[in-house]
Amino acid sequence: MIKLNGIEKYYSSGFVKTYVLRGISCEIKEGEFVSIMGPSGSGKSTLLHILGMLDEPTNGEYYFLDQAVHKISEKQKTEIHKQYIGFVFQSYHLIDELTVYENIETPLLYKKINSSERKGMVADILDRFNIVGKKDLFPNQLSGGQQQLVGIARAVITNPKIILADEPTGNLNSAQGEEIMDMFKKLNKDGTTIIQVTHSEKNAAYGSRIINLLDGWIKEEGKN
Repeated sequence: MIKLNGIEKYYSSGFVKTYVLRGISCEIKEGEFVSIMGPSGSGKSTLLHILGMLDEPTNGEYYFLDQAVHKISEKQKTEIHKQYIGFVFQSYHLIDELTVYENIETPLLYKKINSSERKGMVADILDRFNIVGKKDLFPNQLSGGQQQLVGIARAVITNPKIILADEPTGNLNSAQGEEIMDMFKKLNKDGTTIIQVTHSEKNAAYGSRIINLLDGWIKEEGKN
């Protein structure tokens, strides 16, 4: 599903290159649940943003479903992202001026899904995530756990082939974090590929494989 060859990311200042990622080569198969781990500053979030086409590598090749991402236009990348990828951010990234219902509906508007179908899809996902009673509230009226649930509901409503999650339980208490991870496990069981960045050994154990980064390099890969 995903193949990376020699991915590098660095920032140049004069003659000095500051590397964030170095020589990243790996493959991720459809249906896997992969955890990316490593200390702060090891390049985890940058790698996830490159996988999600929210950032570009300086060098290297990225293939997504056999498409050469490193060779296609921004518009084509946006289309791939809309069609196949759900992104869950640590800081939720909900739109403050929209209700829970409207936040969850937003990706469907981008995909130009008609009104009656949208209503049905949003109703289903509100029910599935047990947040029907919150649908008319705004993000600032929700707890951190509830906001993250809404963020995940928004990410999965389009049935993406892959979910990318950046520290998805970082701002949650342990019970909320477990709820989120159980949700990911179920989605993965139903066939969704999941790649998460995490500091938590406990969260990483939900996955089938761990990629450890150190100073921008893949230090080791291992199966759970």
